[in-house]
Parts: sequence; C-alpha cells; structure tokens
Amino acid sequence: MTCFSDALSGILGWTSIATWVVVYSPQIYENFSLKSGEGLSITFVVIWLVGDLCNLIGASIAGLLPTAIILAGYYSFCDTTLLIQIYYYRWLNTGTLARPEGCPDGDIGEATPLLTSGNDAQDSEKERSLKRHVLEYVGMVLCLVVAGMVAWAISEKVQGVDERPRPEEIVEWKSQLMGYSSAMLYFGSRIPQIAKNLNTKCRGLSPGLFIFAIMGNLTYALSICASSMETDHLIANASWLAGSTTTILLDTIVLGQFIYYRGERRVESRVEE
Repeated sequence: MTCFSDALSGILGWTSIATWVVVYSPQIYENFSLKSGEGLSITFVVIWLVGDLCNLIGASIAGLLPTAIILAGYYSFCDTTLLIQIYYYRWLNTGTLARPEGCPDGDIGEATPLLTSGNDAQDSEKERSLKRHVLEYVGMVLCLVVAGMVAWAISEKVQGVDERPRPEEIVEWKSQLMGYSSAMLYFGSRIPQIAKNLNTKCRGLSPGLFIFAIMGNLTYALSICASSMETDHLIANASWLAGSTTTILLDTIVLGQFIYYRGERRVESRVEE
C-alpha cells in the first residue's frame, strides 16, 4: 500500500509540475498576440507574486516535498514575466490598448474596459467554437498527465527504490505563518481579476491560465494527500492544501465568466449584424 501511495503521489506531483510549467504560457502568448496585458488585473498578479514568494520561503523552511519548492520558485518567475509584459506593452503602445479611445491620459485603472467597440468584430472573428476549445484543452490535459507519468518513471529509475528517504517535515510557526499567508493571498488575488472581468468581459484573458491553474492545484493537493493521510503530515501541509483548494473555487468562477461573456458577445455580434 505504501509503494502504491508513493507512486500515486509521485505521478500526481510530477503532473502538477508539468501543468505549472505550461500554465502561464497561454496568457503570455495572449499578451504577445494582442501586444497588451490589459486583460489581467495588476493587483491580481502582484498579490499572486507575493503569495508565491511566501509559499517559496515557507516550503523551504518546512522541508516540504521538492515539488512544492520547485513550483513556488517557478511561479514567482512567471508572475514577474506577466508584470513585465503589462508594463512593457503599456510603454510600447503609449496609450493605444492601455488607454481606450476617449479616455483622458492618466485615467487608466482596473475598471477601464480593455477594448473599444471597434475591436469587437476582430475579437469575434478570433473566437473558435466551444467544442473545438474543449477538445483542445482535453487533449492538452491528457498530454500533461502522460508527461507526469513519464517524468515520474524517469525519476524512479534515476533515484532507485532505496534512495528516496522522505524529507523530514517540520511543523513550526515560521513555515506555518508563511504557508497560511500565501493561502490567503492566493484566495484574495482572484477577487480583483473577477471584478475586472465585469468590465473587460474577459477580453485579453486566456482561459488556459485558469484551466491549467485548476489542474495544477488539484493534482498538487492530491499528491500531498496520496503521499500520506497521517495527521502530522496533513498538519504540516494544511496551509498549502488550503491555498490550493480555495483557489480552485475562484478559478472556477472565472471560467464561468468566460462562458457567460462568450455567449453575451455572440448575442451582441448578431445584433450588430
């Protein structure tokens, strides 16, 4: 039973890593395509970055699973990349997408709509059918699961069965404080993005960012539980479990916004025709 739980935890952990390696890619590419990062809430990204830094420090102090430390460091790098894109494209465009037509200089804010009505036709043309989107993401999810299994198999072969002592888990106030701080930051970071979507109607935002975030958080939480259900283990990882599971709920709300506003934009397109 122990071998099975270790194998399952390892596969889920590597699948989580594989997912988080690509999770930011859809949004980074979306920003690159639009030459704008205005679909993202800056507050969302900044709070996410602070949460990731807390996660990195806390995981290192607590001596958690290597996946936790690797992911936290990578998250921080990608958060920084998104922030650089937002400000770089604002500087590059000097007020085109960053400042919608009719808005005076200096009035850019989180409540400012991303695109004007003149861009609705182009935005509509770029939309693919919902069925095609679903098939694409299902295919990518399956590829990530396979990648996680392959990565786990390789790690097993390299490390060997007798060379995998479980890292000592330290339950002390410093790591727990950092862990719970990151959990609250992760939860709170989504709220500004949800609010911004009410104005931008999710334009300039990639659904892939949130689909893969849900998958990454889910597999990460399951890898912790699969590793052990002992009380000490769960207590040591409680804050990281809370951070992963609560953000899944809010990310699901964001996906609901995508579906709702996609239908609304289609209705508006028909009315304009």
